[in-house]
Amino acid sequence: MTTPRRALLALAAAAAPLPATAQEHYPSRPVRIVAPFAPGGSSDLTARFIAGHMEARTGQPVVVDNRAGANGIIGTVAVKQSAPDGYTLLLATTTTMSANPALVRNLPYDPTKDFTVVGFYASSGAYLLVRPDAPWRDVPALVADAKARPGELFFGHFNASSRVPGEVFNTMAGIRIQGVPYRAIGAAFSDLLAGRLHVIFVDTVAGDAWVRDNRLRALAITRERRWDRWPDLPAMSETYPEFGMSGFLGMAAPAGTPRVVCGRLNALCNEAMTTEPAKGKMTEMGFNPEPLGLERIAELVEVEREKWARYVRLAGIEPE
Repeated sequence: MTTPRRALLALAAAAAPLPATAQEHYPSRPVRIVAPFAPGGSSDLTARFIAGHMEARTGQPVVVDNRAGANGIIGTVAVKQSAPDGYTLLLATTTTMSANPALVRNLPYDPTKDFTVVGFYASSGAYLLVRPDAPWRDVPALVADAKARPGELFFGHFNASSRVPGEVFNTMAGIRIQGVPYRAIGAAFSDLLAGRLHVIFVDTVAGDAWVRDNRLRALAITRERRWDRWPDLPAMSETYPEFGMSGFLGMAAPAGTPRVVCGRLNALCNEAMTTEPAKGKMTEMGFNPEPLGLERIAELVEVEREKWARYVRLAGIEPE
């Protein structure tokens, strides 16, 4: 057999559906979860938590592969192009599944057609963070200073969940805090601490440790109402009633992944949210644990996509 023919047969075998017996015993070998952003962010932290739970429940190694870049597009496309067998998964985010379709022209993937979201973890919004020694004690004070110094304050962003709230804040408050793009969350944190940035919106999963350890100070949270974890922290909606922004994190498999494998992954994700001690950890990370079936997840993902398209329009962000 010629070498090209062998290569074609190998490709065909790799693309073929899993045999029924293999599907029933999933997973029978190591699983890879692609986190489409750099280490330290919410997708990375959640992916590692879920990986640990999956390893404990299945006995198979589960590795996290950070594929950062292009607002999550690089990692997402890598999973889209992988075999639909459940062994390469995507830590799905608000940015990749909900916001990018409204932010990016000619997006090289379709969240609906190219993926099945098998797990849905409802995030609790984002913190509006400043340095502990910042002169603003609340949102109105920050707004007053921004109005007095238009264009002199800066906020950092590294994904849609950090960029869109900043631009919506500008629109609703009638201010102009300049956005500065970053490739990774760590660099944005460093510049905030160094004083090169003044504010930053960071989702509660990635930002909670910074607030808990008093390394940064939260002025508000973007969720619709106050959070029981920090009852004295105002919601942005208390100043701007329509400013209620939350996002989600979840698990997605390439389209075409066998239904039985998707069901197994759905069960593992639901266990991670509802079984102690995992449930307590998920709650601590800012999630509202709720087991959801595949059909309900598909409905919620569509709602999130429509919601974030509205946010992008409200922020006045033109697709790039």
